[in-house]
Amino acid sequence: MTASKKPRKKHAPLQQVRAQTEQVKDKVEACADELSTVNEVLKDELQDQSASPNIERALTKSEDVEVKVQECADELSAVTVALSTESDERAQLGREVKELNKALIASKSQEKQTRFDAMHDPLTGLPNLTLFNDRLKQGLAQARRHGWRLAVAFLDLDQFKSLNDTHGHDVGDGVLELVAQRLKSGLRAGDTVCRRSGDEFLLLMLEAGNEQAVLRVLTTLGVALTAPADVKGVTVSIGVSIGVALFPEDGPEAQLLLSHADGAMYAAKRNRAGPVLFSQLPPAASPA
Repeated sequence: MTASKKPRKKHAPLQQVRAQTEQVKDKVEACADELSTVNEVLKDELQDQSASPNIERALTKSEDVEVKVQECADELSAVTVALSTESDERAQLGREVKELNKALIASKSQEKQTRFDAMHDPLTGLPNLTLFNDRLKQGLAQARRHGWRLAVAFLDLDQFKSLNDTHGHDVGDGVLELVAQRLKSGLRAGDTVCRRSGDEFLLLMLEAGNEQAVLRVLTTLGVALTAPADVKGVTVSIGVSIGVALFPEDGPEAQLLLSHADGAMYAAKRNRAGPVLFSQLPPAASPA
């Protein structure tokens, strides 16, 4: 039979011990004062010639006790001072620890923000090309391991420079932010959308399914992107050209897939017929 553990005795907080010690010190000092008074009375009685020898013995013992009580009072006073000092030091240490914790939290927050800024586009908040390439590399490793099909899509906004020149950069930036929102809402949680540069975006679709499934997703996404919207008081309709390459059919590694998706995008921009698969390009149109 296992012996039950005794509950750990909780120690009183230092401030409480300090207060209790102050009270004991006050009581001891009061006792010392009373003994001093009694001793004075006994001394007065010894002046009387008829005083009993017992009074002299009582005075001697009482004076000894008075000395010891006074020593205890002095020691308690020293202990109280030490407790007061330790209490103040602990309070100061607690304040310093609190400030250090605040500084550590701020440092971690700044570090997290710095990492985010290094890997994301400042305007749209989307992953930048560096983060996209890292996710593409990881996605390809998973696709090889599990036998998945993976899709890389290249998106370019149509006539964006003209829109920027006509309505200004504020409207242009608003359009890019709108496109980013629509792309994020149109993809699955595990997929990645990246702002490559300017008005170019990249998509990474894991476990993409067959060509028809990928085209359906991208066609629906293209329709959502082209829906008219009010951007900073200007009604805009955004055209988009989309090219897509699939792993493993269209290339075994990242840069080749990106190059093939880029080539398919330019074909889509020329034909204006919705998303274009790299596999749909004639051999002469395929990048070397």
